[in-house]
Order: sequence, then C-alpha cells, then structure tokens
Amino acid sequence: MPRRLLTALCAALVLPAGAQAFVAENGLVVEPRADGSILVPYRGKSGLGDFWCAAADYVIRGENRPSATRIYRVSPPPRRSGEGIVFSLSPEGAANSGLRGLLSADAGISAAFGRLLCSDAVPERRR
Repeated sequence: MPRRLLTALCAALVLPAGAQAFVAENGLVVEPRADGSILVPYRGKSGLGDFWCAAADYVIRGENRPSATRIYRVSPPPRRSGEGIVFSLSPEGAANSGLRGLLSADAGISAAFGRLLCSDAVPERRR
C-alpha cells in the first residue's frame, strides 16, 4: 500500500470525528485549529523541513492561499522528540524558525519557500 494512502487512512482512524485534517504531499497530517493556528503533529521520523513543508502545502493547497503567504513558527525550538510544531499566518507570538542561517529570528517564510523544503523538491533527498 502506498505510504501516502496508508498515512491518510491512519489519520482518519486517529482523528476525532469532525476534525478537518489535511494530509500534506509528504504524508504528514496538518490539523487546523480553532484559533487559526496550524498544528503539524509528530507522525514518525521527520526533520524540521518536513514540518515546514507540510504547513506550506496546507496553506497553498488546503487553504488555497497565494504562495507568497507568510508562515510563522509559533512553537519555540528546539522541537523535542515526539512533539509536533504549531505554525501561524500571523507574526504575533512568532518564535525562531529553527532554520539556522536562513532567516532572522521570527521573520517567517513564504509558503513557496516552505514547499521547497519538501523532500521531492530537493534532488539529493529524492528516494
């Protein structure tokens, strides 16, 4: 069974009824929250770029927003083992992005840049 299909099926079984989850192109589940923030929960071995990728994919495909939309990390780094990351479209409460050397502390990134962090977009990470 393809990994993405398996991930989507598992997400459907784990999420409470009525939850509006989105499965990103990299297989991570994205859970929009009532306060407007975006939770990308931990779902197995994933790097920081995978979390940003999932949030960006949700913003572009799930919410149909422009690729120039800025995304901010709200959960302060470092992410502990087994924890997810919360993102927001508002700079209020923004934490350090965790992307060392690329951004100032709380500048956020465009959804387009976040999509570049997806595994398939980086040739050396393709399987």
